Amino acid sequence: MSHEEFPTGNPAVVTCGLPYATGDLHVGHLRGYVGADAFNRALGKLGQQSIYACGTDMHGTPVAVQALQRGVDPESLALKRHKQYQETFPRFDVDFDSYGHTHDATNTALTTEIVHTLEDEGYVYEDEVLVAWDPAADQALPDRFVEGTCPYCGARARGDECDEGCGRHLEPGEVKEPHSVITGNPAEYRERAHKFFRVSELQEYLGEFIDRLEGTANARNQPREWIEGELRDWCITRDLDWGIDYPGADDLVLYVWVDAPIEYVAATKQYTERVGSGAYDWETVWKEAGEIVHVIGRDIIQHHTVFWPAMLHAAGYEEPRAVVAHGFMSLDGEAFSTSRDRAVWAREYLDEGFHPDLLRYYLVTVGGLQDDIDFSWERFRERVNGELVGTVGNFLYRSLLFAHRNYGGTPESDLSPAVRERIEESIEAFRAAVNDYSVREAGEAAVRLASFGNEYIQRHEPWKLVDEDPAEAERVIRDCVQLARAVAVLLEPVTPAAAERAWAHLGAAGSVHDAELDTALDAPSSEFGEPEELFATIDEERVAALNEKLAERVAAAEADAEADDGGESEGDDTGKDAGSEGGEDEDAERVEGERPNVELDPLADERVSFERFGEFDLRVGRIERAEPIEGADDLLRLEVDIGIETRQIVAGIRQLHETAELPGTRVVVVANLEPAELFGVESDGMVLAAGAEADLLTTHGDAPPGTTVR
Repeated sequence: MSHEEFPTGNPAVVTCGLPYATGDLHVGHLRGYVGADAFNRALGKLGQQSIYACGTDMHGTPVAVQALQRGVDPESLALKRHKQYQETFPRFDVDFDSYGHTHDATNTALTTEIVHTLEDEGYVYEDEVLVAWDPAADQALPDRFVEGTCPYCGARARGDECDEGCGRHLEPGEVKEPHSVITGNPAEYRERAHKFFRVSELQEYLGEFIDRLEGTANARNQPREWIEGELRDWCITRDLDWGIDYPGADDLVLYVWVDAPIEYVAATKQYTERVGSGAYDWETVWKEAGEIVHVIGRDIIQHHTVFWPAMLHAAGYEEPRAVVAHGFMSLDGEAFSTSRDRAVWAREYLDEGFHPDLLRYYLVTVGGLQDDIDFSWERFRERVNGELVGTVGNFLYRSLLFAHRNYGGTPESDLSPAVRERIEESIEAFRAAVNDYSVREAGEAAVRLASFGNEYIQRHEPWKLVDEDPAEAERVIRDCVQLARAVAVLLEPVTPAAAERAWAHLGAAGSVHDAELDTALDAPSSEFGEPEELFATIDEERVAALNEKLAERVAAAEADAEADDGGESEGDDTGKDAGSEGGEDEDAERVEGERPNVELDPLADERVSFERFGEFDLRVGRIERAEPIEGADDLLRLEVDIGIETRQIVAGIRQLHETAELPGTRVVVVANLEPAELFGVESDGMVLAAGAEADLLTTHGDAPPGTTVR
């Protein structure tokens, strides 16, 4: 692995957290897979050798529990979902170079080999642990077969994770007041011999690893709590029949989080077996000098930045170069709920006749990967009509149509230096975005270039110049066709099908999928046919019908739930299995892409009047500078432009945000707060943030500093 800018001389692999084999896919799940696909395509544009590898996560207790409930064996249930995912992803142009599953022979063999290596290197030991036991069923209760109370926050918890409260990983025996999922009876704890991985011995290594890790700030900052605190050893076995057997122990299987990430390696190896090591060598990537990039949901950061790199390092494998952790997704401002059918399903989206590129564009550009985002049909329509139809599609169609009708293709004229410079700037913006792991910025580079093209053609009015100044008309249209070619190249990672159609409209040779950045400036074809519109407008009536359909479906599901509950509708259970990324239990296992349930503070009993609230002067600010305060581990000194003036504000966000990435961030500031002194530094205002992760409140649009927040 290097930390050089992409492209490097090393082969790369991009992965996305494995979809968990318990349910159907909805648009929230697709965010990570589309984002990782766009990033992998963007690496190719830079000339980086890279593949996209993934697979279905087949093991773990949620699959076993669901199979038990349905009266089928876990393998057949998981394989059914695996086949479904294999069919769904390509329909959204999620182009995996290799897609396997954790129960196949390659992953099983690699997992067994790695565990043997951990044993040989002295990183595995056996110890007695308390295991939940169902006395009525006379069997152990691993992970999701037991439920109870989190010992840390008191929220409802499942066997290996407090998924409705603090989100903390739980070891066997930690859940309080346990009861059996199988019988509903109270469970008891019994001592059982299990295997442990000595993560604690790798604390120094992990501290160094997290300092050099690239990717999103949340992936670097969140794990420090575990790495710099009391790092405990990790129980890597379970009392379960479904999974990969622990070598030499027929009564234990490996914990799902051991074999699940090894599928990244297995899928890469399977790609090499298909194309040959001369074309792509998996051992170079994983054992010598590969550029490994993981795209995951932020609720599984701990597993990818603590357990996984520790295991790789101990087994003699390469560590990840980057972990890119994306935020959650909600639907119309509320959490997805599969038990209440409150979701836009992947198959439903396609059945409605929408092109995959429209959703891909929305998921990639509506917010940065690290941000939580919301899906609504209204916002979807706005972005499609405003940016894809109104900006990109409009420029490409009008430019190429004018060129075709007046010149039969590209006029014989030289490219203007100013337009060449503008295209070069867009290429560099794209390159910088990829190296910053920002697929949103990479996608927007194409849109901004198309916007420039619209302004350019409108300003020069070639339809007038054809008669008044033919040579100038040819120069303008030559510039526009070149801009169209560049837009197609830059747009390909986000909307690959539309970019390929634009490429065909340009009469360009080969495929836009193979075109690297520098080809944006290659001379366009002298001849091409009449273009077609790339995107179609979505009307308001269509959105209204979709919203009505969703509301009716949710109402029907809630009525069914009330009937099942004897007339009392329970809150949605959206617990997330720690081993999942995309798949989902139909009884509302929350999966990556949904908004998590968290333990919220109670609402204040005392109400305030509108007049009293109006006394707070809330302003939009922009952070201009951020620097640590000596001696204060949690505090940063910020210089915040609030329009009228620049304020010095002290904020307790140092451990939760990358200091160097804060300048330029829009925030909401309480501007009329009494000044206070913290660690000898005066703070003149307060920056607002939400939750334990200090999620900074910002603006949806580009409200200028000083704008009043009402």
